[in-house]
This record gives sequence, C-alpha cells and structure tokens, in this order.
Amino acid sequence: MGWGRTTDEHDASDQLTAFVEAGGTLVDTAYAYADGASETILGRLLGTVVPREDVVLATKAGVGVRRGQRFFETSRRTMLDGLDASLRRLGVDHVDLFQAHVWSDAVPLEETLAALDHAVSSGRAAYVGISNYTGWQTAQAATWQRAVPGRTPLASTQMEYSLLNRGIEHEVLPAARALGLGVLPWSPLGRGVLTGKYRTGTPSSSRGADPQLAGFVDPLLTERSSTIVQALSRAADGLGWSLVEVALAWVRDRPGVVAPIVGARTTKQLEESLAVEERSLPSEITAALDDVSAP
Repeated sequence: MGWGRTTDEHDASDQLTAFVEAGGTLVDTAYAYADGASETILGRLLGTVVPREDVVLATKAGVGVRRGQRFFETSRRTMLDGLDASLRRLGVDHVDLFQAHVWSDAVPLEETLAALDHAVSSGRAAYVGISNYTGWQTAQAATWQRAVPGRTPLASTQMEYSLLNRGIEHEVLPAARALGLGVLPWSPLGRGVLTGKYRTGTPSSSRGADPQLAGFVDPLLTERSSTIVQALSRAADGLGWSLVEVALAWVRDRPGVVAPIVGARTTKQLEESLAVEERSLPSEITAALDDVSAP
C-alpha cells in the first residue's frame, strides 16, 4: 500500500526479493494504493527482479480518484476499466486474483459480480474475490455465484483482522468458512499499533505521523489498544519473540485464514514479519490473547 508513497522503487525491489526468496508468493496491490504508483512499481519489478510466474498477483478495483475526488463504486464499467488500467501498469495480460475492493450501495450486486465473471471469461483474471464486505454481503455474493450456472465462484475475501479488530469473527468468518472463501486479513498488525511503536508517542517515521494516514491510525490509539499491546508485550517477552511475531502468529492461525497481508515500509520490517513462519504460538498464550482482546 505504501509503495510509491513511503516506499520507493529501490526499497520495494529489496522487499520483493526478500519476500520471494523466503518462499512468499501472494503480492496484493490496487489502483487506490498511491493512485496507481504501487502497481507501476510492481510492474517494473516483475520479470526483472523476480520472475512473473513466481508471484501470485492480486489487485482490486472499485476505489480510486476521479476529477480529484475519491470514489467508491463497483459498476461494470468502473471495474473492467480499472482492471484494464491495472494490467497496463503491471505490464501483464492477466492477474491471478481480481477483487472488488468495496461494496457499493449505488450499484446492483449482480452487476459487480457480472464484471468479475467477465474478468475471468475474458482471460484477464484467473480467480476473483471480494474485499470489505460484511457478513450478509459476503454470503449474498458467494451464494449468488454458486447458485447461477456458469458463474465464477468467489475464491477469497479480504478483511481487516487483528487482535485490535476482531469484528469479522461474528459473521464474516462463519460465512467464509461455510461458503469456501479463503480469508486474507489486512492490517494484521492493527495498522501498526501492535508493533508497540506507539506506546510512548508517535514516531516521526510512522504512518501515524503522516498527515494523509494519521486518520487511519488514530482510531486504534485507545486505552483498550494499550491493554492489548501490554499483554502482547508480556507474551513476546516470555517467548523471546518480537511483538510482530506474536501478533502475526495469532492472526495466521485463526480458523479460515489463508495468510495475513503485511504492508511493511522497509525490508527490515518485512523480514521481521517473515520470521513468524518459524513460529507456533503455545495454546495457553493464544487463549490469553483471546481473552484480553475479546470484542
């Protein structure tokens, strides 16, 4: 998400190299990330820094800027025009996963889903998914795709999920499990708060200090968050792990989760996240974190 804004192409190249060398595959982007700069940088790196076939490439449409104003719209035209523009920026003829970035009350659901179907039937996408859909929206969309012959089943849903935000456990996770959707949690580190970096203030290099992103972080800088971060810190100290490893391991091992999506600003941050693959949380630590973070 920060590629093209807080992460330049050189650092992005280092991140992508480290990620693939560690065995990583899924790279998720969107037009909305740095107004297309994220996709442009990724496109320049594919085939030069890492082979295209080594990456499961995912992007999204439905959020962007039009005439200087942010829009949230998933009409057939917007979705397919957005996909075509993404393909040009990425320098590829298809993506592996194409997702509706948001739900839109202004557009009939069947129109949005028809655009996803066309993306597959036209060869521009191999699989399709949704993002930021509530439980009933997830169930409705997935059921529609299953019920109508010839439709492309939804493969995934991308939702915010962390120790600080467990709301999807009520309806989204059960719907995803029942209907066969893999869950890709975004902001598994609680928008950076679970790293512990905000315990004594706001670091100047953090997203919380960025005027354009402070509003994204501020809602999670609460007394409840502080309590959860303290518990996370105690668990990390006891295990000899970092806070990042504990927080990511907790999300990764939740039922229905395929893989947390991390948005590291630096290669060092990414490598700390990748280290979690060697970790497995003891059940008693998981239970304690469940208790302190219960919604």
